[in-house]
Amino acid sequence: MNLDLPSVLIMTALVVNVSGVLFILETLLRRDEGAGRIWSVAFLAAMLTTLAYTIWAQSDGAWWAIAVGNAAFVAGTGCMWLGCRRFNRRDMRWSSVLVAGAVAMAVIAVAVDREAGDWAGALWMFVPLLCFAGAGAVECLRGDMRESRTAWVLGAVLGFQSLYYVSRTTAFVTSGPDSALFQTAFGTISTSYLTVTLTIVAVVVTSVLRASRAPMRGYLREARAVDDEQGILSDASFAAVLEGLCRRAERRFEPIAVTAVRLDDLDQISTAFGSDVAGAVAAAWRTGVRHHAPTNAVVGQDGHTGLVIGLAVASPQEARRQAGAIYRGLFDDLGKVGGGVIPVVGVGVALSESAGYEPAELMRVAREAASRAAANVETSVLVDEGE
Repeated sequence: MNLDLPSVLIMTALVVNVSGVLFILETLLRRDEGAGRIWSVAFLAAMLTTLAYTIWAQSDGAWWAIAVGNAAFVAGTGCMWLGCRRFNRRDMRWSSVLVAGAVAMAVIAVAVDREAGDWAGALWMFVPLLCFAGAGAVECLRGDMRESRTAWVLGAVLGFQSLYYVSRTTAFVTSGPDSALFQTAFGTISTSYLTVTLTIVAVVVTSVLRASRAPMRGYLREARAVDDEQGILSDASFAAVLEGLCRRAERRFEPIAVTAVRLDDLDQISTAFGSDVAGAVAAAWRTGVRHHAPTNAVVGQDGHTGLVIGLAVASPQEARRQAGAIYRGLFDDLGKVGGGVIPVVGVGVALSESAGYEPAELMRVAREAASRAAANVETSVLVDEGE
């Protein structure tokens, strides 16, 4: 069955808009924060894209509809990448500026070259699409997303989109938009079919990824009520305190240790044994870290699945001993809750004598050591002593 261009665009708009509305409604109902909100913006942009291209197909000379559609398409893919970065708790400033700049250039390119017709400013859309989709695919294979097989599916979707636009851009440059090759393999109708398929997969995958974070957000909201009493600082407060500690220790040539304690499988425990058990495990973990950490240690939140401890130590041996005491105390505490369900706990230590006195570097090294400790059944505590 051969469909004309307006019919294909209407079909694409229907699928994209229904998927986008469902995702956005779920975002509002969950009162989602972080990656889910950014992905909602991506689906909003996709909905605007289909509306703009439908107007373009029905109107002659509507160059402004092309400009809006191209810019919204770039914004949608860019926000998918930004959502992945937010999921991994990575810095958003320069990447947000990059996406905003690409969106602006997509509009300007069409306005400047509007006499070129339907494909005005196309390259200013194709290149950002392949770059943002490729960057999103890479982001799905690192950080927190690397640990979820569902994220691998999203990575595959974005990777396929990137490869498609590499091929589409190549055909556009070498053969031209009016060639038989481009019209058959990379024309608007072929791209619309691909968009429908990828949208359906993307909305399912992002919904699952967001749902996997929902139990942890609930535990953290409950935990914040008692954090002040336990002395657990927020991410920003801990970073500020650690900065001052490192600066004072550097002037006095005193060693600093940052210990990361990672709880790896809380979501899996929630799925297998229920949210009550997972909540009890999370509460015991937070209380246990503060209880078994040294009295003079500073304890802070480190994302959704980690706590960090900063203090001055006399030697690497003392840092290892203290980390071991925290691990053993946690193991005993966690064994008393959750009906014998023991989560995977990784403890990693970063030392200033090998990692330096920069707080961000110390925390990064400690996180990576904790991740390796959690993944290795033979190692409960890992001290990173450099090369």
